[in-house]
Amino acid sequence: MSVACLASGALAVLVETDPMAKARMAGAAASAWTSGSVPVGAPVPAPARPGRPERPELLAPSRMPKRRVGGQAGRVALLHAVAHIELNAIDLAWDMVLRFGIGDGLPRAFLDDWVRVGADEARHFELLAGRLAALGARYGDLPAHDGLWSAAAATADDVKARLAVVPLVLEARGLDVTPGMIERLRAAGDDASAAALDVIYAEEVGHVAAGMRWFAWACARDGLPPRDTWQALVGARMRGGLKRPFNAAARSAAGLAASYYEPLA
Repeated sequence: MSVACLASGALAVLVETDPMAKARMAGAAASAWTSGSVPVGAPVPAPARPGRPERPELLAPSRMPKRRVGGQAGRVALLHAVAHIELNAIDLAWDMVLRFGIGDGLPRAFLDDWVRVGADEARHFELLAGRLAALGARYGDLPAHDGLWSAAAATADDVKARLAVVPLVLEARGLDVTPGMIERLRAAGDDASAAALDVIYAEEVGHVAAGMRWFAWACARDGLPPRDTWQALVGARMRGGLKRPFNAAARSAAGLAASYYEPLA
């Protein structure tokens, strides 16, 4: 993929419908940016929805089937669900770049962080696609839910809201549940899939940390108290409270203190 500027590269990632091509394009755009070989480019409107393949079928979260992890079908279902999250995460990161980072007065370091996150998420999707292939499956074989992009749509107007909800609620929830998934995969004898989730888990701590860093920065810029502002935004932009149990150690490592999320549980 030839990348003329960061804006066009981000837009190309977002509108691409083929998941593997999207991941490759994300890696190429990130490499071009980090090498210093491309400019930022002029602001471009972000699409309301990213490109998606015809499959998987998207269902409401309440309609998603429940499956056990023990057998191969259950492990495929778990990996497929995480792959769907990572595909959405590619788009969430590049939407952060295009919608908020370009032409909105944010520092270059903001672009650097979210381009890096976008490259990480692309690698994560490729890892999971590889594990699905090893188990005789592929992304799109099973239904998936559209909840992640609904959260993006609900925060498209405000960078503080997007940071509060996406990295600091949704990705932080990944820190809570991923260790249990790793244990279940190891118990099922699937060490290769567990190792893939180990990589994802370690890097997601850094993504939550980036969210915390830039949320605090945006609050300081606007003269707002970070904790109270986060709680107000989460209460206004998300339905229901936050779910226990929390992985307090991983959240703290990312700079997300319990005083933020415990009152909303």
